[in-house]
Amino acid sequence: MIVELHLLQSFPTSNLNRDDVGQPKSVTFGGALRGRISSQSMKRSARDSFQRYGLKERETGLRTKRLVEGAGKIIDGVDDVVDVSEKTQATVREGIRKLGFEVDQKDLTEYLLFVGQGARQELADYCQRNWDTLSKAVADRKKSGKTEKVKPTQADLAEGRRILNAERVADVALFGRMVADNKDFNVDAASQVAHAISTHAVATEFDFYTAVDDLKPEEEAGADMIGTVDFNAACYYRYANLDTEQLTKNLGYDTELTARAARAWLHSFITARPSGKQNSMAAHTMPETLLTVVREHGSWNLANAFLNPVRGTELMADSTRAMFEHFDTLRRFYGDEEIRGVTGAALSCEMPVLDPADQAASVEELAERTLTAATR
Repeated sequence: MIVELHLLQSFPTSNLNRDDVGQPKSVTFGGALRGRISSQSMKRSARDSFQRYGLKERETGLRTKRLVEGAGKIIDGVDDVVDVSEKTQATVREGIRKLGFEVDQKDLTEYLLFVGQGARQELADYCQRNWDTLSKAVADRKKSGKTEKVKPTQADLAEGRRILNAERVADVALFGRMVADNKDFNVDAASQVAHAISTHAVATEFDFYTAVDDLKPEEEAGADMIGTVDFNAACYYRYANLDTEQLTKNLGYDTELTARAARAWLHSFITARPSGKQNSMAAHTMPETLLTVVREHGSWNLANAFLNPVRGTELMADSTRAMFEHFDTLRRFYGDEEIRGVTGAALSCEMPVLDPADQAASVEELAERTLTAATR
């Protein structure tokens, strides 16, 4: 089954997801500039809530370049404030190279690796089991001065697959993993996440701020610090879907873990809020219009409901109407034979065209009905 989540969420003054010059991200859609929040930002925010919604720490993942340091600290038995010994660092470095991953001068892997919480321990165990071999390889590399990449053997690749095994890691099962150098480590994502876009045209504004030195003598006037912060305010359409069959496959056909991961995914995406500039803007709003669709195949992103940007001041009400009417138009034209469940809720406005029987009175009811439909 495919579970789709459509949300409308209004954020007041905010800069939730910045671009390279510090401005809120944007996109031109339907001929108008819109606010945008990247899918990466939404996924990171959702992942931060997985444990809150029923997943255990060991069932969540890490995205890191610091496997060498992490495994080294386990081997040396030191905490985060103590450096790993040079010998251990060199041995673990050679160990991860033997598995086919290169590291830079700071012992960071070439790219962020999406791994389970236990990967550091598994790598440490692997290095300790092969300590003599790896130590000799370190000495040989130092003597020869060679820096070329190590080509892993089939046995090494098998060790790598075991260390990076993600069959119990919900994050990796949901969002997938791509390792450019070795497709054996790849995991097909079970969840797709769209960039959130504003339903209406948006202009970036600037907050000119001043700050005063608390210890400055009273007779001295003027600000001690000035600057500008970019922000916008917008009502966003958010969309994500989940392929429950792919999720089950990724989690080794563990149906109990799959059910908990799906529940965590649904609740976490509803409550996900990027952390950008929240300390100074506190844009902690919740979605006010929610629609879930459970279908056997395919998926419908409803962003085209806003191809013509919403105008006026009733942004949430008009966006809700546009989204539901667009969904109804698609449903009537393409048919709904493959749809197994529809559930919606609108907290601050009327919810047009949706049968009252398909409306939920709480987020728990919405989640329960959605997940039940996905398991029929």
